[in-house]
Amino acid sequence: MRAIRNGQVLADSDRTIEVDGYVYFPRESVRMERFAAAPKTVGDRMCPHGVQFYDLVDGSGRVERQAWSYEKPGARMQPIERWLGFWDEVEVTA
Repeated sequence: MRAIRNGQVLADSDRTIEVDGYVYFPRESVRMERFAAAPKTVGDRMCPHGVQFYDLVDGSGRVERQAWSYEKPGARMQPIERWLGFWDEVEVTA
């Protein structure tokens, strides 16, 4: 699977997991140098899974909250701890 935005491959892995309609990529398959941790909102802090959103950083600037990961997931989300999911602006393809 690949995660692509504006022709740029952001993640590439044959080891993804789908949860609740979102495809998650292991962190080592994501081009993390293209992302920066987004400041946490009050809502983020209330998430029971310790969500961390990431802004995409590219030549044209910063695109807010294009990815997220669960840093302290509950039991149901344990399989994707620290893996990244992407919003609709990022195309996930096989």
